[in-house]
Amino acid sequence: MGYFSSQEVAVVTGGASGIGRSCALLFAREGARVVVSDVDQDGGSETVQLIKQAGGEAAFKAANVADPAAVEALIKFAQDTFGGLHALVNNAGIGGVAAPIADYPLDGWNSVIAINQSGVFYGMKYGIPAILASGGGAIVNMASILSAVGIAGSVAYVAAKHAILGMTQNAALEYSALGVRVNAVGPGFIETPMIAGIKQSPQVYQALVEAHPIGRLGKPEEVAELTVWLCSSRASFCTGAYYPVEGGYLAR
Repeated sequence: MGYFSSQEVAVVTGGASGIGRSCALLFAREGARVVVSDVDQDGGSETVQLIKQAGGEAAFKAANVADPAAVEALIKFAQDTFGGLHALVNNAGIGGVAAPIADYPLDGWNSVIAINQSGVFYGMKYGIPAILASGGGAIVNMASILSAVGIAGSVAYVAAKHAILGMTQNAALEYSALGVRVNAVGPGFIETPMIAGIKQSPQVYQALVEAHPIGRLGKPEEVAELTVWLCSSRASFCTGAYYPVEGGYLAR
């Protein structure tokens, strides 16, 4: 038996590829019905087809998480399509511009904060009431190793990912006793489309690999395993915490 009953519903943002796709596929394998969301309609629809081909239930809803109305509509879509909401993974995010603080473009800052930080807030703002109405459940906010440390040239990304930890703790304090557990997962550098540009520079890529004591980058499936488990009843005493998945990066 999987983690979830066939009546339980999960929403995954940024589900068109990478960690989001792996989370959506694993939710389905563990028995949940899944709403996949992304701005990439082709990729998101492909994730849904992969779930259906494997015998699961899923639907796609396009949404830009920087738009609160779109996130509200996404949660309502899950309720209307599958009858409720029990698990939410606020995963959608972008890397942003690489530049030192004094040179960081304002539009780049605003874009990263809108998607990576405000998008998580909107997910919880509209997702928590839906989870409460469904009898309880869990949220995972996709943080980063850069929620705990900085990295030169990525001030907006680092700021947003640090903020996710604070929002996660606040939500856990406010809603855990009511039946909504909230945690943050912090991936290291993972083999996803987000790092495709880095792979064009073998020296930079190798430096990233060497920053992980385990000797490699992570796989999306490795992040999904922890994320989906945290959303299940098997993690029933886990809330308000930050769980890095990073091959030893933070131990240095």
